[in-house]
Amino acid sequence: MQENIIIAGKCTSAQAPVSWQQQLSQAIRDPNALCKRLGLSDQWLAGAHAGHLQFDICVPEAYLARIKANNPDDPLLRQVLPISDEMLTPHGYVTDPLEEADHLPVKGLIHKYANRVLLIASPNCAINCRYCFRRHFPYSDNSPSRAQWQEALDYLRGNTSIHEAILSGGDPLAANDRQLSWLVEQLESIPHLKRLRIHTRLPVVIPDRVDNDLLGWLSSTRLQKVVVLHINHANEIDQAVMDACTRLKQAGATLLNQSVLLRGVNDDVATLETLSERLFEAGVLPYYLHVLDPVQGAAHFNVPDDEARTLVTQLRDHLPGFLMPRLVREVPGRGSKTPL
Repeated sequence: MQENIIIAGKCTSAQAPVSWQQQLSQAIRDPNALCKRLGLSDQWLAGAHAGHLQFDICVPEAYLARIKANNPDDPLLRQVLPISDEMLTPHGYVTDPLEEADHLPVKGLIHKYANRVLLIASPNCAINCRYCFRRHFPYSDNSPSRAQWQEALDYLRGNTSIHEAILSGGDPLAANDRQLSWLVEQLESIPHLKRLRIHTRLPVVIPDRVDNDLLGWLSSTRLQKVVVLHINHANEIDQAVMDACTRLKQAGATLLNQSVLLRGVNDDVATLETLSERLFEAGVLPYYLHVLDPVQGAAHFNVPDDEARTLVTQLRDHLPGFLMPRLVREVPGRGSKTPL
């Protein structure tokens, strides 16, 4: 009798579980393979190849399985498929839209806000979102070794106004748990740090990433834990993602979500309403709805500010206040997100 097991939200018979590391290593990284896998016609290949040369394709199977084949307008596919519009260079779209290069006091540490810092815990992601504001970020210059982390940790120890450390990347959970456990131990030894925030898409892209090793170091830290997920559409939340969210909550993490308002993905009231409702079913509170950061290669995703404000005004008629994300823009040089 065959034994059934659950892998990436699907039931498979008579095979060993595939680790999250294996799933990541087996992600589709070739434009031809992605188009063939999803039944897209050859008309999409030229744009996919051109965009891939600018910013690599990376789509794991667990996420790919949620994309509808033969549908180039699928909202999940639009987030990961390069198209020819990425070659356009309209005025104002730049490689460093948030001017993060001006806020790197030491390697791997971004300090833009008064009482919190961001640590580049990993240069890698599990999925390459085409609108990513860090698609041109110089990760090779900001990926500290364990020895090099000491400079960032000394920076934190010497600044008692910093109360929160934010693990980012790339995706911080693309790092191995031994490295993350060590880094969190170093952070919790700094007396004035109160909170650990993790910005990640991995529990959404590969839900199996939320394994016992991750939960071990996450649940044991003295720091208050906030996990900020990045989900743009309700179709990204399948049962495996909901189960991963449950495990994170059981480890003591507060779960928030931030989305990006994207043309052709979630730029209508019904989609945003369904997203907020589905997030709450998964135990996640909507936090921010970002307008697009003007990064080079992503202008085709832009929704103008006036249209964004109208959408959010209409959305308030459909949702209770606690399910309303805050519409914001990140403006370089300001001390916080700017409400719109």
